[in-house]
Amino acid sequence: MILRFGYVSMALPLWEASPSHTITFTNWKKLDETSRAEKLLTITERNLKNTIRILHYNIAHGILVYRMSSSLIPLAAHPEVDWEFISPFEHLFKEIGEMVRNYGMRVSFHPGQFTLFTSKQAHVTNNAIVDMTYHFKMLQAMGLEKEAMLNIHVGGAYGDKDASISRFYQNFQKLDSTIRMQTTLENDDKTYTAEETLAICEKLKVPFVFDYHHYIVNKGDCELEELLPRIFATWEHTGKVPKFHLSSPKSEKMLRAHADYVDMDFAFPLIKALKDFGKSADIMIEAKAKDLACLRFVEELGKLRGFKRISGGIIEI
Repeated sequence: MILRFGYVSMALPLWEASPSHTITFTNWKKLDETSRAEKLLTITERNLKNTIRILHYNIAHGILVYRMSSSLIPLAAHPEVDWEFISPFEHLFKEIGEMVRNYGMRVSFHPGQFTLFTSKQAHVTNNAIVDMTYHFKMLQAMGLEKEAMLNIHVGGAYGDKDASISRFYQNFQKLDSTIRMQTTLENDDKTYTAEETLAICEKLKVPFVFDYHHYIVNKGDCELEELLPRIFATWEHTGKVPKFHLSSPKSEKMLRAHADYVDMDFAFPLIKALKDFGKSADIMIEAKAKDLACLRFVEELGKLRGFKRISGGIIEI
């Protein structure tokens, strides 16, 4: 079996390579019309070219799992800006997609914490649809709309979890079906446990992304070994191996905060459970040290008996 490891957004060793440069709406509004357009174009080009630099870095280091920045396009989902960001950069989007396909990479997006489908307020749902559509348009421009996934959380409970889950079912159906097909759901660290999120995924036939750190701090009643067969089952129709998220607490007092690197003692129960289950998986490292944390964890894991490092970010068991 194979475990592939990846990281989020930023390759720290690269100079000036952030893919998340932006401009606030307030500052954008202060500019004249020509300057507004130039600013948006300049920032977007920089972010996309930096993404390409990061992909080259990943390929060179054997890291084939990568989450792209949701901030590639400044103000793309803002209702008062509403600018056409695809056509000026078709060549860059296409280049990203070709690199991903040619090297067998797995990329994804993780829309922000305000992309919610459980709210009682219609405008919150509408904003979530706009945000998901923005991300999907980028995947279409890359030619990855049938491969890459958009990962979100269920959302808030608003004092009544059952009613909120019912609203999720109703509001999620308002999302275009092609986008729903590329959506995954992840358990969170405060509200919806792994078992609760998994049950929603099973009902909607949506793949489940299991976050181990969130599971530990918001565990519920189900043990990991009981969850794994059900987790893997949610991915069967996709033709992809399941994706897991992995990080470790910053400290005993800050259990929910992510540490710079991943602590092996904390993480190994997940790795062992996957090893015992015997099926391949992709694991997104969500530590603050980004690619450095990913590479260090794979190096440490590769030194253990039964684990063979076969690339910068890949372990064979």
